[in-house]
Amino acid sequence: MKASLQKGFTLIELMIVVAIIGILAAIALPAYQDYTARSQMSEAMTLASGAKGAVSEFYANQGAWPANNAAAGLAAATGITGKYVNDVSLVTGTTGTVIRATIKSAGAAAGIQGKTLELSPITRAGSIEWTCKRGATPAEGKFYPTACRNG
Repeated sequence: MKASLQKGFTLIELMIVVAIIGILAAIALPAYQDYTARSQMSEAMTLASGAKGAVSEFYANQGAWPANNAAAGLAAATGITGKYVNDVSLVTGTTGTVIRATIKSAGAAAGIQGKTLELSPITRAGSIEWTCKRGATPAEGKFYPTACRNG
């Protein structure tokens, strides 16, 4: 008599594979969502950094900080936008004009919607240094670029 060989997978083997895939997905999905939020926040940093030159030039020429976007020669706050950034505005801060980028309330990752990132100037020996902070409405530190996480 000829013995028949079993071909394919048993039900328990398939269930184990599905369980392993589920566990891996449960670990990977939050990490991916955090990565997505960080990449969206980096757009805010890029757009805010674009205003540093105009603010620095205004300060060098006038000896004072610009009061708003128009004074610095920048587009209106709502004219400086990105896919995830709602606006970039100049606001008065404790050390001078602060460049504030605000994330959109819709379309951005859930953890950063409506949150802000700020660049603040510090004058030292005739030069201007910029520090990055979380802003007036901060998100969790993990979503910010490394330079902004402590502020």
